[in-house]
Amino acid sequence: MNQDLHPKVFEGLERLCAGPSGNAILAAPAFPGIERIEAQFSGNAFEPHRHDTYALGVTLKGVQTFRYRGERRFSLPGQVIVLHPDEEHDGGAGTEDGLQYRMLYLEPSLLLEYLKADGVGLPFVEEPVIADPALAGVLLAALGELDRELDALFVDDFVSQVAGGLTRHARLPPRPLGLVAWRQARAARDYLEAHATRAVNSGELEAVTGLDRFALSRHFRAAFATSPHRYLLMRRLQRARAMIGAGEGISEVAAATGFADQSHLNRHFKKAYGMTPGQWAALAHNPKQGTRRGFPQGRNGVR
Repeated sequence: MNQDLHPKVFEGLERLCAGPSGNAILAAPAFPGIERIEAQFSGNAFEPHRHDTYALGVTLKGVQTFRYRGERRFSLPGQVIVLHPDEEHDGGAGTEDGLQYRMLYLEPSLLLEYLKADGVGLPFVEEPVIADPALAGVLLAALGELDRELDALFVDDFVSQVAGGLTRHARLPPRPLGLVAWRQARAARDYLEAHATRAVNSGELEAVTGLDRFALSRHFRAAFATSPHRYLLMRRLQRARAMIGAGEGISEVAAATGFADQSHLNRHFKKAYGMTPGQWAALAHNPKQGTRRGFPQGRNGVR
């Protein structure tokens, strides 16, 4: 079986520079609400973890395997992977030949902004591995040139095509969205991002939004597919990840991002990304250039 996606898809593009272990991660320039990476691994790469974003990708080389919703899954070159927010999964290479793939992490709010015009919520695609050349082509349009920034006009069309592709593969039609308090949900999100390195209590968010904590939790989850508490935690972890990728010490990063100590950061980092901060630092190192390349920053310089 041919285990390589056709090389001309990425002809002339910057290639991943792997370290001695053969494992490496390359991140693309930032765009608000979107992260893009290329990764190369052998063996088991990630322990069980979960994101607060959609994870959408295409396997390039080898066999990608992961446990998701109680089953072991396999993705071959050219197949699309769709992982939903807050769904636990692990990941790694399914054969001794190793694995190479590109992944895009999309904030649910970007999809909802498009879908709310139709009055429906986020689609749920039950099968995480899809053979859909059209959807793969949509994703590769954003993942093909990782050395270039995304254009805002391109992203508008890209999100609409992704929404259509996911809705097409959803077994059940998306549920009616109902009325979401978008202004209050965004105000809570912006407040959490602005105060990500300290504890934020429900009373503060009630004062900012004018909603009681239970109503806010309901509207926030409808808008961003996660709770205010987890959203705050993930913003801390993304800041920590960017700082570690830039070469800063883990204990200093823990103090700067609001964690009690290094072990506190280690515990939450592993739950969110499937590896320790030390492992991430090693993978984000580019041995060719002697620099560290972390994940891109986003709307407030931390995404």
